[in-house]
Amino acid sequence: MGKIFNLRLNFPIVGKSLFILTAALFATTFIAFLFSEPVKPFIISGFVAFLFGLLMYIFKRPSHEIESLTKKDASIIVSFSWIFFSLIGALPYIISQSIPGFINAFFESVSGFTTTGASILTDIEILPKSILFWRSLTHWIGGIGIIVLVIVIMPSLNMGSYNLFTYESSVQEKIQPKIKAVGRRLMLIYFLLTITEIFFLVLGNMSLFESVCHAFGTVATGGFSPKNTSIAGYSPYIQYVVMIFMLLAGVNFVLHYYFFKRDFKKIKENEELKFYLFVVMVIGIILTLSLYFKMNKPFEESFREAFFQIISIVTCTGFASADYLMWPSFAWTIIFLAMFLGGSTGSTAGGIKMARHLVLLKNIKRFFLQLQSPNAIKNLKLNNNIVSDENNRTILSFIVLYFLIFAFGSILLVTFGVDGKSASSAVATCMAGIGPGLGTVGPVSNFAHLPDIVKIILSFLMLIGRLEIYTLLILFFPSFWKN
Repeated sequence: MGKIFNLRLNFPIVGKSLFILTAALFATTFIAFLFSEPVKPFIISGFVAFLFGLLMYIFKRPSHEIESLTKKDASIIVSFSWIFFSLIGALPYIISQSIPGFINAFFESVSGFTTTGASILTDIEILPKSILFWRSLTHWIGGIGIIVLVIVIMPSLNMGSYNLFTYESSVQEKIQPKIKAVGRRLMLIYFLLTITEIFFLVLGNMSLFESVCHAFGTVATGGFSPKNTSIAGYSPYIQYVVMIFMLLAGVNFVLHYYFFKRDFKKIKENEELKFYLFVVMVIGIILTLSLYFKMNKPFEESFREAFFQIISIVTCTGFASADYLMWPSFAWTIIFLAMFLGGSTGSTAGGIKMARHLVLLKNIKRFFLQLQSPNAIKNLKLNNNIVSDENNRTILSFIVLYFLIFAFGSILLVTFGVDGKSASSAVATCMAGIGPGLGTVGPVSNFAHLPDIVKIILSFLMLIGRLEIYTLLILFFPSFWKN
């Protein structure tokens, strides 16, 4: 066995990411001061993050730019960064005693940074404001992290066909070929969306603190709310604002860039966006009619609840405006199936992603066309780009692997005493980064009652789902660590 990986490159980059975490923790100290709450949890955690980051950064400074990363380097850096973030991010919960026990605190931290939104908290509103702010901030940090990962790092290394999903023919010329420039522009768009949502929420008489927390959770498609009832207790205006920004957050951020550049032709030609909006519209109409005719709700209320929940589920945000387990079984069955959809690639949404589903449907269509004309050559295209056989296999393999992990995880949870409905939905919602599920982990419940071993399994599934399976799973193959 040769050199395992490039320590000169990997350690300092992970260290730099921990400096970002340090800044976030110290920024939360200001919130604690503002509300006259203890600052100790954030100062201690900030110093821990800084010391770990410093040790890694001075280990041996890299002489390479990020463009020289290999796939192996990227997998190690990304996986280790999310794991360190989750471990250190749990410290404020433990030190402040807001969450008892390491496993519970780690679960909440992983759920935050992976933008899942699953929680073990039974009474959110009794927590200090600074802890609630930190909880929401973990979403926001995780959201921008996944955008940079999927739009910048993976396509530049040709990992998992992301160049096909996020980089169209001239996107590097349009956005800038330099990775740092791409990152800056993405962060600016991310920041502008957050500020804009805060503005509209404040207009609806939501407090500034709650507006910030909900904007963090919406733009990152996370779902943590400082309220026990999530979005249900707010006005229809607030629910519509959150609904719109969830929908926007589920759109590929490259398309947001095109919007700001007024390149509307690129947006119009994007097949994934059309498919994404079509799926949301169709399912939303079906659920609206189900609530209107089966539950005799007023049409506006039926429309608002139906579209809010399906947008929340498809974008993997996890905010709740109603208890959908009280809906007709037909309706919440659709909600469960929607957990496997996911938003657009290059967005903060989790799940399988619309582009992969679209490629799968195109494969099915091509199969039937070839049955009719066996000698015909049918190229598979996405956004006017031909999907190579290698990319096609990668996409289809991802979908198969996703469902295999889902099935294995569900069976594993059942063996530890979780009922079938709760087990399958818990695995589905954690892998997709949604938050609430069905059964005992529904929208008005939480994950506190689950055994510790189940919480550990679900934490791992949140990480593996958020990091697009291959990035983390590949670390468990012995061949990965060989030259």
